[in-house]
Amino acid sequence: MRVPLLNCDMGESFGNWHLGLDEQAMPYVDCANIACGFHASDPDVMRRTVALAIAHDVRIGAHPGYPDLVGFGRRSLACSAAEVENLMLYQIGALEGMCRAEGGRVSYVKPHGALYNDMARDPELLRAAMGAIVRYDRELPLLVMSTADPAPARALAEELGVTLWFETFADRAYDADGHLVSRRQPGAVHHARETIVAQAVTLARGEALTASDGSALTLAADTLCVHGDNAESVAAVKAIREAFQALEEA
Repeated sequence: MRVPLLNCDMGESFGNWHLGLDEQAMPYVDCANIACGFHASDPDVMRRTVALAIAHDVRIGAHPGYPDLVGFGRRSLACSAAEVENLMLYQIGALEGMCRAEGGRVSYVKPHGALYNDMARDPELLRAAMGAIVRYDRELPLLVMSTADPAPARALAEELGVTLWFETFADRAYDADGHLVSRRQPGAVHHARETIVAQAVTLARGEALTASDGSALTLAADTLCVHGDNAESVAAVKAIREAFQALEEA
């Protein structure tokens, strides 16, 4: 059984401000989404995180976001499609420089936060993101949100010749369309380790989740996002890895 790749947002510290338990989470994930300086991180943090990923043989992904350090990239900005393409190219290139210095390379791209969510709702921004991939390196997979209807994203990717990895979340609630429930809503984020692991296993098996309205929701899952920003979340990542190993061995 091919289980989803585990990806984790990393390298989100900035100067003297520390965020995340990257050293503890890195041994249990397949892919590290490394912030590129617009929503989080700085050159020192980027290079250290790249080196840590290489040491653990973890794939390195560029994690570009809106230029919004104060809002941690979680606020939508009025960027045109051309601006989105350019800000993605800028950030991918910055991380690639750090990767080359450490003997690695960027191997995929996962947009961050509000940019990621806006792409899921605005076809022009999704086209712009794919355009950045085409112009930088067509071989890089682009992570996009897995929804109830992936056909439009698949059609656009086929048109432009881009590989998509559909991403799901173990610790987030979904609505009936397959979009993440807003963090402003109660129950949007799962905190119990048992709930998070159970949702991860359900997604890995290709089984239906229960959406926020009670309906059944089946999502494609090439990769699963996990978090390592506190001790409990790192324990959940370890538990998911163990559960996935059991699925592969069954």
